[in-house]
Amino acid sequence: MDNSVENCFFAHEQGFFQFMRNILHVCRILIIRMIDFFHFPCLRFIPSEIFRYGVTGGANTAFDIFLYFVFYRYILDRQILDLGFVAISPHIAAFLLVFPITFTTGFILAKYVTFTASELRGRIQLFRYGITVTVAILLNYIFLKFFVEYVGLYATLSKGLTTIIVVAFSYLSQRYFSFKTASVPRII
Repeated sequence: MDNSVENCFFAHEQGFFQFMRNILHVCRILIIRMIDFFHFPCLRFIPSEIFRYGVTGGANTAFDIFLYFVFYRYILDRQILDLGFVAISPHIAAFLLVFPITFTTGFILAKYVTFTASELRGRIQLFRYGITVTVAILLNYIFLKFFVEYVGLYATLSKGLTTIIVVAFSYLSQRYFSFKTASVPRII
């Protein structure tokens, strides 16, 4: 291939990526402005970071529960997922299928909207976020198993209750570890 053609293609590719970065940056600014607009009446009572976490976390959680319902009810049709070497109950299979999607959206929202004051490098944030999410997965698994199989609650209700518990853990671990925007308070 001619060098001029290669250079033209590379320039076009670079232009596309810059265009996408610009779009994502505009989306980020719009999301932050919209959240901050609704935060203004509560400014004296709720710190900005907590309000943004509540909104972005709430949106991602609602997205997670919606996807969980769709996967559990319609994609898995409330049937055991038999992979041949292991059979997975539908409530756990739905969780495992939805997880990669909400992991990605959660990290992006946390990094670019909520914890923007973090001075940690992106790859460190991602690694730490992965650790805290791994613990959250274990908590999700334990509580889903407990609520569905031992307490006898419906799967979607169990997911909602589990989410409340895991959200409290997630905020604290993200603020003080994954994105480290505050120091851990000393307990006397």
